[in-house]
Amino acid sequence: MQPVRSVDHRLSVDDPRVVAFWRERHLCTLTTLFPDGRPHVVPVGATLDPAAGLARVITSAGTVKARNIAADGSPVALCQVDGRRWTTIEGTAFVRTSPAEVADAEARYAERYRPPRPNPERVVLEIAIDRIIGGV
Repeated sequence: MQPVRSVDHRLSVDDPRVVAFWRERHLCTLTTLFPDGRPHVVPVGATLDPAAGLARVITSAGTVKARNIAADGSPVALCQVDGRRWTTIEGTAFVRTSPAEVADAEARYAERYRPPRPNPERVVLEIAIDRIIGGV
């Protein structure tokens, strides 16, 4: 029996390969936790802000993901995959509601995907990045 080979998949938020991968148009999955600890995994559009060490997701205030995160922070995982290339961002998420934060997140989303539809209930799920793993 051959020994299991350990592979280190840790990446840096400012690694040019990571930044380039997160500029491409890909959907992601966001994993939040229900109060009982069960995972809730949903497809989302997300943006990466390497300079601030943040990832952002725009959503409606009443969604399950926003309620799971609440305003006080929650551990989350944000994953993006394209064939054999992938990254997972792990961090603590917060719900942001200020008009300036929402407008900034909408502009970032529009740059990566397309302008989002108007939504007066929109909030930003802001993820403070603790770790990025992957293969890019």
